[in-house]
This record gives sequence, structure tokens and C-alpha cells, in this order.
Amino acid sequence: MKIAQVAPLIERVPPETYGGTERVVSYLTEALAAQGHEVTLFASGDSLTRATLQPMSRRSLRGDPTRPDWLMRHVMMVDRVFEQAPAFDVIHFHIDFLHYPLARRAATPSLTTMHGRLDLPELRPLHEHFRTHPLVSISEHQRQPLPEANWCATVQHGLPRDLYRFHGQPGDYFVFLGRISPEKRVDRAIEIAIACGVPLRIAAKVDPVDRAYFEHDIAPRLEHPLVRFLGEVGDREKNELLGKARALLFPIDWPEPFGLVMIEAFACGTPVLAYRCGSVPEVLDDGVTGFIVDDQAGAVHAARRIGTIDRRRCRAEFERRFTVERMASCYVEVYQSLLDGHCRRSS
Repeated sequence: MKIAQVAPLIERVPPETYGGTERVVSYLTEALAAQGHEVTLFASGDSLTRATLQPMSRRSLRGDPTRPDWLMRHVMMVDRVFEQAPAFDVIHFHIDFLHYPLARRAATPSLTTMHGRLDLPELRPLHEHFRTHPLVSISEHQRQPLPEANWCATVQHGLPRDLYRFHGQPGDYFVFLGRISPEKRVDRAIEIAIACGVPLRIAAKVDPVDRAYFEHDIAPRLEHPLVRFLGEVGDREKNELLGKARALLFPIDWPEPFGLVMIEAFACGTPVLAYRCGSVPEVLDDGVTGFIVDDQAGAVHAARRIGTIDRRRCRAEFERRFTVERMASCYVEVYQSLLDGHCRRSS
């Protein structure tokens, strides 16, 4: 099958540090190529892939010191993708909705994986207008705000089996990994760790839009002797950091579409303590791969007994449910369904 993967240009594919969507696109692209599909990746020019790379910018936009306009670059990319559309059997987009008008007019079928939150009010009229465009969700909860959209499947994320290694014996710390923003609630993680008397290591990105929040609300909390802020980390550092943690703290306060870091923790054998928000109950098996909580009192209680979770079971659940091979096979089924006409195409 000739497949085009269209990635955001914000980060390279795969990202050097933080970057959830581009990371998933990389895993999927490499797995499809390994299965023998003819894959073309539209992404930033510094991306690394065994597929055919179509560079759409010199480098990732976040790392470009000239700060190019992201919208203009993505509009230009969409135009170039559809110029080449006849060369592909299917085009798989990961860039939200910029391509919808051209997708409905192209002969080549396309679909879009929605990677973000969908409860924003303006998204409903948009998807009512483009109601026939094929969509894939990354959790069942994610699609709830848009029940009338053309959902073809839910495909949960997957990771390469050998990306993270199993760590049977944890160290003496909790970890928070991801992004510092109000909805990620690193403040809750700090409170949980302090209440338990356990060190907390924070490996997180701070976006410009969240800089004031970080400096005003979070930076003063980092002065506590149990708290250590590491900044952004790459996969090599993440393997050790996640693998040796007692638990990943995931005390979110928003409708999380998936939560890639949870399955990264499972791959290491590390249990997860998470708030009951968004996709969490679909990804985390309460009492098996960690604990799901509803408030801080429950979080502290669960954190204190996180050692009762079998780390071998966490790894086993990762291998059963969240490998990249499973994800790629699911997407191939969606592609074939689209080609066979079982999933309604844009019109």
C-alpha cells in the first residue's frame, strides 16, 4: 500500500525531546515501512525516517531561530501534499483540520487522526460542515464532544517494544513527565510527593504561553528540598528516569485525549497514579497498572501503597495492548476499510 503520513512541522519526527504527536507519527511511519508498505513522510527537514522523506521546512519550527510562521508553513505543506495525492493509495493527516477543504475535493482518500482535545465549542460547527471527513480518535472519551462526526475507528497509541526496557526494582522517587501547564497539574504532583515524604523529579517542557504560570505558580514550589526540576529530556534519559521511579504521577485536570507518557511508564514496568479524567480509565487498569484517584486525599493514599502494583504486570500489559505493531495493524485495517468504501469518504 502507498501511504502518505503528514506530520506537524512544530517538532521533527521523531522529536529530540518533548513532542507527542510527532513521536506517534514516527513510530507509526517506521512500523508501516517495516511491514513493507511504501510510506512517504511529509515533515520537517531534520526528521529521521526509513520512509521517503518529503521535507516541508528546513528544520522543526520550534527549533528554528528565525521563528517562521507555523500557519503559513502548514498551508504550503497541505498544498504540496495534494499536488502529489495521485501517487498515494491513502493520505493520513495528523495536523488537525487545515486540509479539510482540499481533502473533500481530492480523488485520493484521506483520513485524520485527532490528537488533541475536542471539547472546544468552535470545533462542533467546523465538523458539522465537514461531517463526511473520515476521522480516527485515540480514545473513546476523546470523541464524545463530536458524536456526529465521521468516526471510522479508535486506535490507541503504541510504542516500539524495545524502546524502553523493563526495570524490576524502582528507586526512591516519584516522577512527573511531560509539560508544565495549568491542566497538567504539576502542583498536585508536588503536593503528593511532599505528603508522602518522597522525592519528586520533574522532567517537563515549559511553552511560552505557560511561562508566566510557571514562574508565578510553579517555580516557588521547586524550592522544596524534595523537588528537583530537570527540564526537557530525551528518550535515553527518559528510559532511566521513568524506569527507576516508584511511580509516574499523572494528576491531570483536563479531558486528556490519550496520555502517551502513561504507556511509556508501563513499558518500563513503572505504575501510574492518575486522576480520573479523559482517557485515563481506558488506558490505566485500576489496581493492575496503577491507581485511578478522584482527589488529593485519595492520591496520597494511593501513592503510599503504589508498591503493591506488580511491575512485571505493567510491562506485560504494555506488550499486550500498546505496541507499535498493534497500532500499525489497526491503522492498516482502517486504510483498507476506507479504500473498500466501508468508512464514508469526504464528499
